[in-house]
Amino acid sequence: MKKKLFFGGIAAALLILYSCSSQYQITNVNRSRILIDDTYDAAQDQNIIAFMQPFKQKVDSIMGPVVGRTAKYMAAERPESTLSNLLADILVWSGRLYNEQPVFAVYNMGGMRAALAQGDITYGDVLDVAPFENKICFVNLHGDKVLELFRQIASVGGEAVSHGVEIVIGKDGSLVSAQLNGKEIDTDADYRVATIDYVAQGNDKLEAFKSSTNINSPESEENNVRYIIVKYMQEKTTQGQIVDAEIEGRIKYDNK
Repeated sequence: MKKKLFFGGIAAALLILYSCSSQYQITNVNRSRILIDDTYDAAQDQNIIAFMQPFKQKVDSIMGPVVGRTAKYMAAERPESTLSNLLADILVWSGRLYNEQPVFAVYNMGGMRAALAQGDITYGDVLDVAPFENKICFVNLHGDKVLELFRQIASVGGEAVSHGVEIVIGKDGSLVSAQLNGKEIDTDADYRVATIDYVAQGNDKLEAFKSSTNINSPESEENNVRYIIVKYMQEKTTQGQIVDAEIEGRIKYDNK
């Protein structure tokens, strides 16, 4: 058996060397877009469909249940958007589940990987929006670090921030002004902030979070942010409410 593996290895090495020494050269590269639509459904392979059916039923049973309903289409855009506002507000809302009272929340735009369509929202839709294993996290940030955080948010053109945060960005990406619930940031105070563990580690250029203290970062799976989003939507459904969010001017550019 070892001899066969040995000679097989030699054969593979010779093949690689031969391919590397080929006289063929690339002279041109063309690219085009291939539209994937129902054209490819015209001739279905029934054997493949039959093979996939048991798996499809299991996946649909997990991804298919409706968890809430949205008032309109919501997508993530900088500097501010309906989806980013919604998700940041959900982080603040989640404080009650952990005996926490965050003053504001930050959710990274890069963590939002899909939009929410208008109408019924399934667990699968939420998973599309929040596909990563990010967990809820609560931290303390000193006032000077909050200002540093807002400067970092301004420098990247905006991140998701909760209701009450007002950030004005200069044309050069600088922080022109920042307020929280209509007040200037107190550089001598501590602020309780809700975010996700990925952001709390200082990722996505939000390095001010590296100075966090009094960190509450539960690690078990049920603390995954997607489950928190689902809980929020389910509560709204129980209350007979439709999930919605508006552009409020939380983050905007200075027009001067």
